[in-house]
Amino acid sequence: MNLDDLKQRREENIRLHKDKKKAYYLKKKLATNANSSDVKHEFVDYEQELFGGDLASFTAKIKEIAKKQKTHIQDREDVIVAKIEEYRSKKKDYYLENKDKRLQYDKDYRIKKKEDLKNYRKSYYEKNKNKILTKQKEHRQKQNL
Repeated sequence: MNLDDLKQRREENIRLHKDKKKAYYLKKKLATNANSSDVKHEFVDYEQELFGGDLASFTAKIKEIAKKQKTHIQDREDVIVAKIEEYRSKKKDYYLENKDKRLQYDKDYRIKKKEDLKNYRKSYYEKNKNKILTKQKEHRQKQNL
């Protein structure tokens, strides 16, 4: 096989792959469109729902909604407090179990940072030392002239 045949075969394979991919996504899209058209949304007429009767029914509805929200919040509050307590206990246990590992890690981290800082300072002073020396040389040359 020569290079042209390989290029043609590659282009053909890519084209076939793209066509296959396009057909797959079109099929998927048509399936979702068919499913979505079957589902009909119920529209709630809030005007009728809330103001359907008189003012008394409206206030009763509002009180009922507020009561439901309050009970839901109270129920969730217990669950949330329980989860927070569970998290705190797990965290405490974890820290007690891995205390030595954490201390060793912190020590290694501090040593590494100290060495990095030492290397940085060393390179910084070397750079500045070269600058200072060049400035001093220039100044001496000006004085000698």
